Amino acid sequence: MVGKTPDKVVPRDDAYWRARLTPQQFHVCRQQGTERAFTGEYWECDAPGVYHCRCCDSPLFHSSAKYDAGCGWPSFHRPIERASIVEKPDSSHGMCRTEVECVHCGCHLGHLFSDGPPPTGMRYCINSASVKLREEE
Repeated sequence: MVGKTPDKVVPRDDAYWRARLTPQQFHVCRQQGTERAFTGEYWECDAPGVYHCRCCDSPLFHSSAKYDAGCGWPSFHRPIERASIVEKPDSSHGMCRTEVECVHCGCHLGHLFSDGPPPTGMRYCINSASVKLREEE
């Protein structure tokens, strides 16, 4: 597992999150759901800015690392800081993948694949429901 014990503590009980997230956001962020491909708010977005965790507002990905992977989800070749995410094995749905979570609050962000572009060769495939973009001016 990559990442470290977070300094920030965010409540993790379901009632807390249900009161702050839409049903779709709750399903993705807290129940490890996935939004349908080509439906998320940010899959076609090319606005400059920083993508923050939907749950705890930690900065996660810069738009300069975003690229069109053709998969229907926002894709990034690197996080802003490697320590801001946790990578965990995920064998759900009969697949072997790597789940990506926010290190601070455990929000499910998406999955990591090794089919991305240079310079990292990685594709952080992220659900729009799990992030929010703060646009740069």
